[in-house]
Amino acid sequence: MHQEKHFTASEIVRDVIIGMSDGLTVPFALTAGLSGVVHANSFVITAGIAEIVAGSIAMGLGGFLSAKTEIEHYQTELQREYAEVERIPEQEKDEVKEVFANYGLSEKLQNDIAEQLSLDKDQWVDFMMRFELGMEKPDPKRAKQSAFNIGISYVLGGFIPLLAYFFTNTPEEGLRISAIITIIALFAFGYFKTKLTGQKPLEGAFKTVLIGALAAGAAFGIAKLIS
Repeated sequence: MHQEKHFTASEIVRDVIIGMSDGLTVPFALTAGLSGVVHANSFVITAGIAEIVAGSIAMGLGGFLSAKTEIEHYQTELQREYAEVERIPEQEKDEVKEVFANYGLSEKLQNDIAEQLSLDKDQWVDFMMRFELGMEKPDPKRAKQSAFNIGISYVLGGFIPLLAYFFTNTPEEGLRISAIITIIALFAFGYFKTKLTGQKPLEGAFKTVLIGALAAGAAFGIAKLIS
């Protein structure tokens, strides 16, 4: 028996990508910049942890608000559709017919389907939400889950460039090891992220590394110039 395999965790993956991408890049740039002007690892560690905490909260809150907005928008459109099938049912039936006309169905089938759908108001509205507006019903728990996923991913990503400073003696030494560790992490992250989206994984990996390296290099250079 043939079974199709589909990737179903797209929302979780999207959250992890958002959190991990910034979590790897921003703290890496911060620690690189600080390493050019301070002389103690403790300062880099303290500032890095503070940034990771603040960044994870900000990113998580952003994910929460984004998901809440999506839920509220869906509910607003849902109420509007219920009102329209009550107020202008014939126009709504015409919109159902138009959907199936685009698939090449005969006029008779269009009419039959529209009439059949109109017998069940909930199914009718659900159809209009999906096929007229292109909106899927969001998970009501999505906002909290998104905030958690993004926040945790940011923390995990953020500690990767910071780890080297815990077991080295100077910021310069910490930066060298941090750069190696973070570039490897960026490459692996970029590879798997791009592979999941069906694009060229090696190209995505090199692009991710380039972005992270440019951000860290810019931060280090500006810090040196200012100091």
